[in-house]
Amino acid sequence: MNGVTRHAVPIAKLVRVATAPLPCSELSRTPLFLVMSLGALLALAPTVRAEVDEAVLQAERQRVAVMAKAREAAIAIFANGGQGGGSGVVISPDGYALSNFHVTKPSGDAMKCGMAHGALYDAVIVGIDPVGDLALLKLFGRDDFPHAELGDSDQVQVGDWAFAVGNPFLLATDFQPTVTYGIISGVHRYQYPSGTLLEYADCLQTDASINPGNSGGPLFDSQGRLIGINGRGSFEKRGRVNVGVGYAISINQIKNFLGCLHAGRIVDHATLGARVASQDDGRVIVADIVESSDAYRRGLRYGDEIVSFGGRPIHTVNAFKNVLGIFPKGWRVPVVFRRKGQTFETLVRLAGVHGTEELLQKVSGKPADPDQPPPPRPGEKPPDGQPPPMPMPLPPNASSHTVPAPVPEIVKQHLESRRGYANYYFNKFNRGRVWNQLVARGDFAEFAGQWRVKGEWLGAGDAEFGISNEGAMCALPGGMLTFTAGDSLADATDPPASGGLLAALYLWRRLLVGGPDQFGSLDYFGAVPLADHDFASRHEGLVDVLIGSSGGVECQFAVDSASGRLLVLEMFLRSDDDPCELHFSDYREFEGRELPGKLEVRYGDGIYGVFKLTDWTLHKPAEDTP
Repeated sequence: MNGVTRHAVPIAKLVRVATAPLPCSELSRTPLFLVMSLGALLALAPTVRAEVDEAVLQAERQRVAVMAKAREAAIAIFANGGQGGGSGVVISPDGYALSNFHVTKPSGDAMKCGMAHGALYDAVIVGIDPVGDLALLKLFGRDDFPHAELGDSDQVQVGDWAFAVGNPFLLATDFQPTVTYGIISGVHRYQYPSGTLLEYADCLQTDASINPGNSGGPLFDSQGRLIGINGRGSFEKRGRVNVGVGYAISINQIKNFLGCLHAGRIVDHATLGARVASQDDGRVIVADIVESSDAYRRGLRYGDEIVSFGGRPIHTVNAFKNVLGIFPKGWRVPVVFRRKGQTFETLVRLAGVHGTEELLQKVSGKPADPDQPPPPRPGEKPPDGQPPPMPMPLPPNASSHTVPAPVPEIVKQHLESRRGYANYYFNKFNRGRVWNQLVARGDFAEFAGQWRVKGEWLGAGDAEFGISNEGAMCALPGGMLTFTAGDSLADATDPPASGGLLAALYLWRRLLVGGPDQFGSLDYFGAVPLADHDFASRHEGLVDVLIGSSGGVECQFAVDSASGRLLVLEMFLRSDDDPCELHFSDYREFEGRELPGKLEVRYGDGIYGVFKLTDWTLHKPAEDTP
């Protein structure tokens, strides 16, 4: 008995193996002594099970429960009325879900998504990140979808348990996902661009089986938290079988892109505008830099050592590429660099990897799937070892003649085409949401006459501004300046060294009075963190950003997602120059509306001035004075 107790756990595992049914063909080839040994183990099974440590059984029960709950959020994706598909995962109760771009692109704008509870839902594309191989979907049919809890992939370590859930080989026609279990084999893995577009940066590597069809599905940690989206695997070339090396897009990278994906956009990845190289002494230095880049304007030069980027220490070129790959175009990130023993810290606005037209052209083609050969054409035999593509399961009472299926009405209601967008419907929806937040703080449509505000230029003296439909003026300690609005605002740089304060105030009032439809062009950029110049404090949460143009110049309006207040206006007179930044704070009530009591004006790395605004006079059109 002591011997049995000492070996209870391993014998129990053998018993479970022994109880698995063997095909007759296999049994006939099994040596007699092994059959007898298995029989002896079966005889011991009741005794062995009684000796298994309760902690082991409890761990098993917990693992089963975690997997059962996690798999409820997984989706099996099928093309709407055609062939193809993959996997995905729901991340919010209202039905937003993640998958791979290379999974959703062949399916078009509409698809069908099956979940483990047996229901099939219509879904529409929302936004795409084609470089990072990511897609955001919206499922319809309920507002209480089972959904995954987002984890923190920066806390994941090599050796942590992980499990993948998905639809390998598109076999889950009953919507019951496959679960595979393994460990995290590597973190911060960089995968060079595949084909002409896909680039996997900062990946999680796992030996949990990820096969064709698992693409887009979730990778969970041992607690059932979503830590990545499975996208690439290394396969034996003929059999198309996973060999224990799979890669998932980290959930922290996805969080960076998620706010822009909700905007219905085709999101591009970022570049610093500089190339780095490793030195023999281990330093990572700037090997080349574009002089028109924001990094160059912030002071970065050839030969400077990159100490940290985006909050991460940089010791190798690979580490730099990894962290650069997790940021979208347009973000501002902190960079620490060293020159001749002196350390500098600055914020750099990241440019896009592609030009706008270049990205659209690449997206319009067939996406590159790095790990799978092209699907066979109709009538062709699939390559050896590769199963034929599975058709989407047909709805009840339907026949095979319903393929291709028409776009469902619910999808049509949430789908709008516009060049440069994956689905412009969601951009308009969120633009309206943000504008309604601003209006709730103050509707200024009736005050379309002249605005006058008086206050103090801190440290300098009295200040007064006037703003109207025709332009703006200011009376400052240095004198009076006027600005008249025309067809182009590109040369409106007054006051000197401000970056165009008067033109920025004119555009600020133009938005508040006229709204998005009269401003010019105005769209929703997405939700992003607000960068702070002084590095001393950070704005909590994300800000919603509206982006547009008027008078030939670009403007960005950052609105606090919680309060609905306008925090920052950035006006770019030229694409190769710094913007004029207006930072609004200390809001106070004015006739039932809110107006800022403090205005900080920034240009480049400096502060032009800080103004305390104390006296507002807003006129309606009939009240204007000569």
